[in-house]
Amino acid sequence: MATVNIYDAKTQLSRLVDQAAAGKDVIIARGGRPVARLTSLGTSKRPLRFGLLKGKVKVARDFDAPLPEEVLAKFEG
Repeated sequence: MATVNIYDAKTQLSRLVDQAAAGKDVIIARGGRPVARLTSLGTSKRPLRFGLLKGKVKVARDFDAPLPEEVLAKFEG
């Protein structure tokens, strides 16, 4: 894990980002003390699966029906 001071990090940011994207963490220090870590975000661990809840969720036939007047009055209050 490389450590660079904040001035060098500002002048070499593109190179440091490339290193982090390649999987190598970079520690940024101020006055010799570590203050931040530049690291890769990586990829999501599980791929998104569409249709996972298919057949498990039911939507009422009247889900988009107008609300009763007494309920509407509470919103318009």
